[in-house]
Amino acid sequence: MKMIDMAALLIGVIGCINWGLIGIANFNLVEFLFGSIPFLVMIVYLLVGISGVYLLTFFSKIQ
Repeated sequence: MKMIDMAALLIGVIGCINWGLIGIANFNLVEFLFGSIPFLVMIVYLLVGISGVYLLTFFSKIQ
């Protein structure tokens, strides 16, 4: 697996865990870790979004 695929998958998993925590416990891990630096929070969410769009291309790799 290419390094970019692994990075996108890791960031996607982090995003999924964050959304799971929000749904289960109303706890936003990204805000908890980086809430004092709003620009960093925005960067994390941007990276998760870009990774999600990139991971959509994995559907074409399923055989």
